[in-house]
Amino acid sequence: MDFYRLSAHEICRKVKSGEITARETIESSLERINSLEKGLNALITRVDERALEKADRVDRMLSAGEDPGLLAGVPVVIKDNMCVQGIRTTCASRILGDWKPPFTATVVAELEKEGAIVLGKANMDEFAMGSSTEHSAFGPCSNPWDPDRVPGGSSGGSAASVAAGYAPISLGSDTGGSIRQPAAFCGTCGLKPTYGLVSRWGLVAFASSLDQIGPFARSIEDIALTLQVISKPDPRDSTCNPSKRPDYQSVLDQSSLKEKKVGIVKEFMDYDIDPEVREALEKTIEVARSEGAEIVELSLPVMVRYGLATYYIIAPAEASSNLARYDGVRYGISSEEEDLMDMYLKIRGDGFGEEVKRRILTGTYVLSSGYYDAYYLTAQKVRQIMTSEFKEAFSRVDTIIMPTAPTPAFRKGELLDDPIQMYMADVFTLPINMAGLPGLSLNAGYSRKGLPLGVQLIGPKWGEMQLLAAASVLERSFGPSLIAGGDQ
Repeated sequence: MDFYRLSAHEICRKVKSGEITARETIESSLERINSLEKGLNALITRVDERALEKADRVDRMLSAGEDPGLLAGVPVVIKDNMCVQGIRTTCASRILGDWKPPFTATVVAELEKEGAIVLGKANMDEFAMGSSTEHSAFGPCSNPWDPDRVPGGSSGGSAASVAAGYAPISLGSDTGGSIRQPAAFCGTCGLKPTYGLVSRWGLVAFASSLDQIGPFARSIEDIALTLQVISKPDPRDSTCNPSKRPDYQSVLDQSSLKEKKVGIVKEFMDYDIDPEVREALEKTIEVARSEGAEIVELSLPVMVRYGLATYYIIAPAEASSNLARYDGVRYGISSEEEDLMDMYLKIRGDGFGEEVKRRILTGTYVLSSGYYDAYYLTAQKVRQIMTSEFKEAFSRVDTIIMPTAPTPAFRKGELLDDPIQMYMADVFTLPINMAGLPGLSLNAGYSRKGLPLGVQLIGPKWGEMQLLAAASVLERSFGPSLIAGGDQ
């Protein structure tokens, strides 16, 4: 049997019952990776032997009558900006070389504590800066539904791994849409939790006030299960909420959306969206209405008009500060230049890719003397207005439905030389990061060319329970995500 086809819930149940072994599930996943990875390039680093050793440990625990945890024997893929002790962590950049961290990120430790088994580190846009996974020092990742198209970014390898059947769940990071947009392009579910719900300790920083780790999966049930595992309070992360987390799986049996109010953003409904994406959005709204929801029109003019520009001031500013530590002394590659400035120029010039350099320069500019007030401080004020705008909207509705991306997955190279158009791929996702809200993308069908079409649900702060409940109702109409290529 091809165990890679199973969901995380099914694998855990079958492993614990003795119907299959953890080793068998991992061997099935590794065979799947071996058959597809040459064309997909979804993984930067594989850890086959470590994975098999971890699987054997799960099997020994079960033989001894011990409970391995909520994810016993479940294969997972981790984005390559999350540290795992002793395993190469590159952030898809030359500048880190073969750096192996001496510690493990909290989210990875929590997964492994519950019996999950890491298969490898996923390809990504360098330092999570990009929307296509073409900005990787290890080459672009392909979309499993069409190898000539991008999987989205920056967590493209994580999304592609789940869509291709490498693993039923994976982890990505979302700074401006980097979980939800690739989820939409690859036909999976992808959740960006509320800022502060999931620990960022051990995540290599891009923009610290925006970054958030979240799961990919092929079903809302597996999203809820993974969130249950990774959303623990963490005293090592000062931004992580210390409050007790609810049981996210308890809301998945909600029968309808009766008495719920679902918002649609007037300005985004008038936006220039691909016709098939618009069709999927309208279908989602009709499903919500048929399930008993009241559809409420909202106006969010500040978010729509200034969201993109505000993000591309604040995120590069934080990135320029965070990436200053990569100087050829403390991490990764080094140089034998005699002059200190020559060394910096050599290391950072050769070590960083073009997109990272572009964002460092932009961030340094908006933080510089004479421009700080005009750009960065103004952007922070607009951010607060956007947050208030969302807060007012959620006083009227329970959930907001929007497109995840303006188009289905685009072709490789199509936007590579047009950074503004590439940035526009995240126009519907990045405002949610600015306000620190949770957002979830789920697959609402396929285009006439067989490409996945994603829709996005937005919830209020700490509103993961109602977000998952609404998504589970919609999923009953759409069905769980498929493995790419129809290999079911």
